[in-house]
Amino acid sequence: MAAENSHCRDCKVKHLGRFKDINADCLDTLSDNKTCNIYKKGQLLLHEGSRPMGVYCIKSGKVKVFKLGQQGKEQITAILKEGDLVGYRAMLGESLFHVSVEALEDVVACHIPKSDFLAAFENDKSLHTKIISELSNEVMNLTLIITDLAQKPVRERTAAALVMLRDVYKNGSSENDPVDINLTRESLANIVGTATETLIRILHDFKEEGLIESKGRKLTVKNIKTLERVGGIY
Repeated sequence: MAAENSHCRDCKVKHLGRFKDINADCLDTLSDNKTCNIYKKGQLLLHEGSRPMGVYCIKSGKVKVFKLGQQGKEQITAILKEGDLVGYRAMLGESLFHVSVEALEDVVACHIPKSDFLAAFENDKSLHTKIISELSNEVMNLTLIITDLAQKPVRERTAAALVMLRDVYKNGSSENDPVDINLTRESLANIVGTATETLIRILHDFKEEGLIESKGRKLTVKNIKTLERVGGIY
């Protein structure tokens, strides 16, 4: 479903994303050639194994990035929000998408054709530097994730996941404000890398300890500092 296609310079989330400091000519080209669409909750933006035809800039809403493992089980590798860019890694690597991206809620995303994005990547120093820096950081983060999955107990991984998700969902809240995380228990378990039943038990413990509150599927982080300590985040 098509969405309003306003100029990128007027986008409310431009200051959050990769195009924050891009030069005016490149931004005009991207804006002139992009298409903006509404993706309903559960709808795929990208499908694992498909060929990159462009990138998506998330204008509103949140998406999950996931890969299917053995027996079709999801492993969620990231939750992306407003201002995030989706799909450029496979494009720059000239490979097929190795993950799928699904709307967690109604999402507005702008699709930028491959040729226009690559031209901006080559010609704009700010965008080039940001993308290269992010790719480098991703390698380091992947090393940490692999280490955590191999060595950290599930309780610590759950706490670390809640800290990460609080940052995704805080939407401008101050550091001490409660933040609601709106994910199914199954999705959260797929982020942590554990069984849903195990996750539910740990969340119950966190609730008893006053670290979180729950109402339906929504989790509210109440004590971020203690969660950071439990998750080994310093």
